[in-house]
Amino acid sequence: MRSIAIITARGGSKRIPRKNIRDFCGKPILAYSIEAALQAGCFDEVMVSTDDPEIAEIAKRYGASVPFYRSPETSGDFAGTAEVLLEVLEEYEKRGQTFDLACILYPTAPFVTAERLRESAELMKGSDADSLLPVVRFSYPVQRSLVLREGMLVFEQPQYLTARSQDLDPHFHDAGQYVFFRPKSLRRNRNLLIGKILPMEIPETEVQDIDTETDWQLAEVKYRLLREV
Repeated sequence: MRSIAIITARGGSKRIPRKNIRDFCGKPILAYSIEAALQAGCFDEVMVSTDDPEIAEIAKRYGASVPFYRSPETSGDFAGTAEVLLEVLEEYEKRGQTFDLACILYPTAPFVTAERLRESAELMKGSDADSLLPVVRFSYPVQRSLVLREGMLVFEQPQYLTARSQDLDPHFHDAGQYVFFRPKSLRRNRNLLIGKILPMEIPETEVQDIDTETDWQLAEVKYRLLREV
């Protein structure tokens, strides 16, 4: 079973300029995803999909392949993830390479480890799932969430107001790190998260969205703390 890691790292970034190659605890943040994928040893190909020559150069320096650049159609702000991935797979097919399993690995995911990638790959290989998604548990029961109604707070689901936390089903959200998927499922569904989805639960200490400067600072604090343990 041939597999590929596709690290999506375009040049544009509005909220954090040059986010994908900004220094994170001593090296470009993109490098962490590349190194984790290479060290995992479960991919026949580790590539970076980009439209940016500087990102391509850094990707190659850390060991990733950049066999082609993104097209203008998949380089804009409104290009969908499925379109980017399908373009990559089609370009490889033109070169005579096909893959049974793929993983989109995000360029700002410094907490991803080779061990988690290996474990995820094995889970996918032993299942009939269409995809595998790393998730993190909500720390507070979402059944007790509050919403605004005419300027006042109300419980969205008042029937759970007096329920014990341990009696409520846990809820999860996307960890924003990677997604394993089967290329044939992506072609059929045109979406990574349609069909049978396997979970990979990750602790909250290893998860941090990086969309703002505050997010970035929190991620660096978390990363340093984890390395000290």
